[in-house]
Amino acid sequence: MNTKDYIVFLIYFTVIAAYGLYIYYKKKSAVQDSKDYFLAEGSLTWWAIGASLIASNISAEQFIGMSGSGFKMGLAIAAYEWMAAVTLIVVAIFFIPVYLKNKIFTMPQFLQQRYNKTVAMIMAVFWLLLYVVVNLMSILYLGAVAISGISGIDIGTCIVLLSLFAIFITLGGMKVIGYTDVIQVLVLVIGGMVAMYIALDIIAEGKGIFTGFNNLHKGASEHFDMIFNKEDPNYMDLPGLSVLFGGLWIANLSYWGCNQYITQRALGASLPTARNGLLFAAFLKLLMPLIVVIPGIAVYYIIKNDLGVISADSLTTSLGIQDPNKAYPVLLSLLPTGFKGLSFAALTAAIVASLAGKANSIATIFTLDIYKQAFNKDASEKKLVNVGKITVIISLLLGMLLALVVGELLMGEGKQGFQYIQEYTGFVSPGIFAMFIFGFFWKKTTSNAALFATIGGFIFSIILKFSGHLMDLKFLSAINFAIPNAQGIYEIPFLDRMSIVFLACALGMIVISLYENKKGIKSKGLEIDPKMFKTSTTFAVVSLLIVGLTAALYIMFW
Repeated sequence: MNTKDYIVFLIYFTVIAAYGLYIYYKKKSAVQDSKDYFLAEGSLTWWAIGASLIASNISAEQFIGMSGSGFKMGLAIAAYEWMAAVTLIVVAIFFIPVYLKNKIFTMPQFLQQRYNKTVAMIMAVFWLLLYVVVNLMSILYLGAVAISGISGIDIGTCIVLLSLFAIFITLGGMKVIGYTDVIQVLVLVIGGMVAMYIALDIIAEGKGIFTGFNNLHKGASEHFDMIFNKEDPNYMDLPGLSVLFGGLWIANLSYWGCNQYITQRALGASLPTARNGLLFAAFLKLLMPLIVVIPGIAVYYIIKNDLGVISADSLTTSLGIQDPNKAYPVLLSLLPTGFKGLSFAALTAAIVASLAGKANSIATIFTLDIYKQAFNKDASEKKLVNVGKITVIISLLLGMLLALVVGELLMGEGKQGFQYIQEYTGFVSPGIFAMFIFGFFWKKTTSNAALFATIGGFIFSIILKFSGHLMDLKFLSAINFAIPNAQGIYEIPFLDRMSIVFLACALGMIVISLYENKKGIKSKGLEIDPKMFKTSTTFAVVSLLIVGLTAALYIMFW
C-alpha cells in the first residue's frame, strides 16, 4: 500500500473511534448499568441488530478462511451462508420468543433457569474456552495473515495491533459495538464488492462483470457444484446431502440460536425488533458469498488460465505447499490506490467487529454467570461493568498469545482456516443443541439428561474423530459415512459426526429423562405460550421470499 491507502485507512479508524466515543458518552447510564453495558438493553434498532450480527459473524474466517475454501473447493462452501439465512428465520420464530418471554440474558442463565447451576457452570466454562482458544485465536491469526499480505507488516505485529484495536472498541460495551458495527458492515460490503468487481473485470478483460461471471462460471465449472459426490476430494468437508439434511443444520442452529456471541445482540430488544433484526441479517447472508466466495473462485480461475496478474507462487508457502488462506490477500493486492486502502479498512472492520463481539460475550458470560454467581453475588452494577472490562482485556490478550504461539501450527501451511473453526466448534455444538432444543420444547427433560448431553456429546465427538484409528470403518463407506483420508484411513466426515453425536445425545436424554421421571424427579419447564410463535404478515412474507431465493440458488447451482 502507498500513502493514499494509509490515509483512507486512517480516516476509517478516526470515524469509527469518534462515533464509538459519541455513542459511549451519549447515555451515561452505560457506565452504571450492567445490562445496558453487556446487552444495550432496549437501545438497538432492528437494522443495528441485523448489521451487528453480520459484522460480528463475517470476519477473518469468512474473508480469509471461506474465500480460501472457495479457491480450493468452490461455491459449495457458500452452503454455510445460504443455510444460515434460513436458520436465522427459524431462530427468529422459535428461539428468540422463548428467551425474551423468560427474560433470558445469557445462555448459561438459560441453562440454570431450565436445569441447574452445575449444568450452567460447566457450559459457561466450555463456552469461555471455545471462544478464546478457537474463535479469538483463529480470527486474530487469519486476520493478521490477510493484513500482513496487503500491508507488508509482520504477522506478529498485525496480531498485536488488531488485539489493541479490538480492546478499544469492546470496552465501550454492546451499545458501542452494535452501532459502530453498522459502519463496519457498510465498509466491509463496499470493500468486498470492490474486490469482487476487480476480479471479475480481470476475467472479463474489461468487458464488464456480467461477462466476467459468465466466463468464470464456464471456465471453472467444477467450482460451481453445490453438492459433492463421494468421489470428490472435498467430500470430507462437505459430505453430499448432509449439507441439506444433516450436520450443517446442527452447526447452524447451534451457532445462531444457542450461542451467546450471536443471540446477545437480540436479547436486549423487544420481540418485533429482534425478529426484524434477524430477518435483515438473513437477507444479508444471501449476499455474503458474492464478496467472500466468488473472489476465491476468481483467484483459482486466474491462476488456472494463467492470466498473468496472479501467479501460483504467490500462494505457495515456504514449504512448497499451496495455502488457500492467501487467496483473498493476493486478490486485494491487485486493487488500485485508494481502493486498496478501503479494502484494507473493510477487512480490518470485519476482523475487529468479530473480535469485539466475541470479547463482549466472553465478558458477559464470565461476569454474570461465573463471577456474580460464584464469587460475588452482591456485586454492584459498577463493579460488574469493571469486571467485564478487565475480562475483555484479559481474553483478547490470551487470544493474542495463542495466535502468536500456535496460530501457524493449526492454520498455516496450506490448512483451511474456515474448516478448522467449523470442525473444532463441532466437538461441542451437537450436545449444546440437543440440550437447548429439549430444554425448549420437552418439559420432562431433566438436569442429568442435560449434563449427559454436555459431557457425553463432547466425549462422543472425540471418540468418533479418532475412531478410524481404532477400527476399520470401511464398512461405512457403502452408505457414504466413511471416506479414506490421505493416509488411507477411513474417517467419518465431521458434519456426519455431528449428526451421529446429536442423535446419540438426543436418545440418551430421552432415556435418562423418562427413567428419572418414573422415579419422581421433576424438571423445571419454561414459560411457553403458543401465541408467542405467531409472526406478523410482513415477517412471514419476507421470510418466504428469503427461503424461496435460497431454494432457487440451490436449484441453479446444484
